[in-house]
Amino acid sequence: MSQQGGRPAGHSDDWWGQLYDDTTEDTGPTRTPESLDDRFASASGAVTGPPGAPGGLPAPRGARAAGPEATPRADGTDPASRDAGTVPSVPTPPPPTGPTTSATGAPAPTFTEPPPPPPPAPPRLNPVTLTPLHHVGSGPPTYEPEPTALPPADPDDLGGLVADTVLDGAHHGACTLRAASVRGDSARYRGEPRRDALLTARFGSGDTALVLVAMATGARATAGAHRAAAEVCQWIGRAVGRSQARLAEDIRAGRRGDLKSGLHRLTDRSLGRLRASAAEQGLRPDEYAATLRCLLLPADPGCRTRVFFGVGAGGLFRLRDGAWQDIEPQAGEVTGEPVLSFGSPPAETRAGDRLTMDLGLPTPPSPYEPAPEPPREPFRFRASVARPGDTLLMCTGGLAEPLRGEPELPAHLRERWSSQQPPGLAAFLADTQVRVKGYADDRTAAAVWEV
Repeated sequence: MSQQGGRPAGHSDDWWGQLYDDTTEDTGPTRTPESLDDRFASASGAVTGPPGAPGGLPAPRGARAAGPEATPRADGTDPASRDAGTVPSVPTPPPPTGPTTSATGAPAPTFTEPPPPPPPAPPRLNPVTLTPLHHVGSGPPTYEPEPTALPPADPDDLGGLVADTVLDGAHHGACTLRAASVRGDSARYRGEPRRDALLTARFGSGDTALVLVAMATGARATAGAHRAAAEVCQWIGRAVGRSQARLAEDIRAGRRGDLKSGLHRLTDRSLGRLRASAAEQGLRPDEYAATLRCLLLPADPGCRTRVFFGVGAGGLFRLRDGAWQDIEPQAGEVTGEPVLSFGSPPAETRAGDRLTMDLGLPTPPSPYEPAPEPPREPFRFRASVARPGDTLLMCTGGLAEPLRGEPELPAHLRERWSSQQPPGLAAFLADTQVRVKGYADDRTAAAVWEV
């Protein structure tokens, strides 16, 4: 083969540039070198491919092969340049649209981009595990921590159904209120309705507004216990709401005597209506009865007087300076007449028979006279001035009894409530549900945080 000026005869300048260009098109591993330089590069191992490729593949287009630099031409010039200057880069031909063939005429293998991997499957979530509620004391309670059976329903009286749990809260004046009523473990297991009732209401607006928290517990082992509790809360709520202006004025002025006598009358009227409702249903007074405990909170931020009143068992506690105080007023602290059907035991029966001094029992009544009324519960009243940082807790017997009987429960609540920041509704509900073995009654509680 003859050469002219160092170039093979019969070839153009473009062919000469392509011969020494390192961007030779890849036609597959079966391609045969077509020039002396290609044969030389193939023999010396310069034309290589990725590790493991059969026969070795040329370097990709536009990439320089690894290893020593390309061999210079005989005249000492760079093979990538011309005599008159640098050879412009050869444009990349468009990708073939049809099947590619090698120099020998055999079809070249086709290399396609591997498909993208499928997206990862979402992680499989473990089923939610219900953990028992926290408990304190000697061991876990007898009943399950969650509700088991729903109370029976009357299709003609669905309005009488009682929810398992009631939760409420507010912030007025200088105090934050949290209130909750929860069905007890025993009632949840037996499918009985919650006997406790809870009412939270605000009467008036501005600084003259008055917040009422009323809670009641129906008589045990009676069919209409939950109705009696709800009814007495409604009656006392109406009575306080209609007397809101006078009560708010007495609280701000500190008229303790007027408050005691006025609230005594309102409680007497509410429980009297409950007795009348029992008579209308043909029930005895003790078959349709309920305890009642109330708390009055003025919305005036400058007034820190908190008024408690009520009838029946329960508890009134105060957390001050990191210690619990049982401030439930005793019967001896109260003056005035007993509440209708819920007062101090009478000194004598209706027939005038004196009570036996030793045994406390009346003489047998005449068969023509009605039996004497059962002993009455005293009316309880307390008006106290709160301090910043205090926590006042009013509750029914379902929570008051374990607070007095299990030291770990008040210690747990002291740790939880000693912070100046009141808990949220969900946290307060969890705190009131801390269970104690041997106490399975309904729990109703209202706590007030002073700021």
